[in-house]
Amino acid sequence: MPNVVRAALVQATWTGDTESMLAKHEAHAREAARRGAKVIGFQEVFNSPYFCQVQDPAHYRWAEPVPDGPTTRRMRDLARETGMVIVVPVFEIEQSGFYYNTAAVIDADGSYLGKYRKHHIPQVRGFWEKFYFRPGNLGWPVFDTAVGKVGVYICYDRHFPEGWRQLGINGAQLVYNPSATHRGLSSHLWRLEQPAAAVANEYFVAAINRVGVEEYGDNDFYGTSYFVDPRGQFVGDTASDTEEELLVRDLDFDLIEEVRQTWAFYRDRRPDAYEGLVQP
Repeated sequence: MPNVVRAALVQATWTGDTESMLAKHEAHAREAARRGAKVIGFQEVFNSPYFCQVQDPAHYRWAEPVPDGPTTRRMRDLARETGMVIVVPVFEIEQSGFYYNTAAVIDADGSYLGKYRKHHIPQVRGFWEKFYFRPGNLGWPVFDTAVGKVGVYICYDRHFPEGWRQLGINGAQLVYNPSATHRGLSSHLWRLEQPAAAVANEYFVAAINRVGVEEYGDNDFYGTSYFVDPRGQFVGDTASDTEEELLVRDLDFDLIEEVRQTWAFYRDRRPDAYEGLVQP
C-alpha cells in the first residue's frame, strides 16, 4: 500500500496582532484537517510580524517560552483537536537575555516532541536578526511523528547545505523550511535552493514564505510557498506571490526510498574526505 502523507503549509499576511494571527492559523489548520491533512507547518515567527526589519528592543515583547508559553500550549490543543502534526515557529525566550528563533514540533496527539533553534543568524539590511537571536544550540533534531520523520530548517539556514545534509543523515523524510524573504533580496534563489536540497538529500521539503508588506519595514514578502519532492520536482503548483494561501498536497514517502536506491547519494558520500569543511 502506498505510503502517502497529506501535508499542508500556510503562507499568511500579518493581521496586526497576535490573537487574530493565532485565530487565522487555527482556521487554516482546521480547514487543512477537513481536507485530510495529517501534518501542517507555519511561517517563520508565525504569530508576530517580521519585526527583524528594524532593531528595536520593544520587539522583545513577542518572545515567549517553548514549550510552556501560550502559543505552544494553544497549538498543542489544536493538534489534539485536528489530529495533525504541527510545526510551530516562534520567537523563544529561554531566560533573560537568551532568545532564539525557534520552531516547536507537536505530534498529532498534542504531545510536545521538541524544538529546533535556527543556527544561521543574518545581520543585513531588513534582516537584523543578530539584534534579537542567539545562534541555535540544539543540533539538528529529526522528530519521530505520527506521519514519519520530520525536521525543521529555518529561513536563512537554507543557504547552508551542511544542515540540510545533517537532517538527512538523521533520518528526515520531510523538512519544513519556514521563512521570511522578500523580492529584492533572494527571490531568484527561492525556486533553486530548496529543490536542490531535496535532491541532494533525497527527502521532501516544505518551503514556506510570508506574503505582503508589513508595518515595520518595506520588505515585500512574496509567498510562492511550495512542496518539493526528492527528485526536485514541485508537488502541485506553488502558492500565490501576493495572496495568503493554504496548500495541501499528497507526498508519496515511498518515493524517498526509490530515489535513494536509484541515485545512491548516501552510499557514495565521502565523510572521510570532508574534514576541511568544518575547519574555521
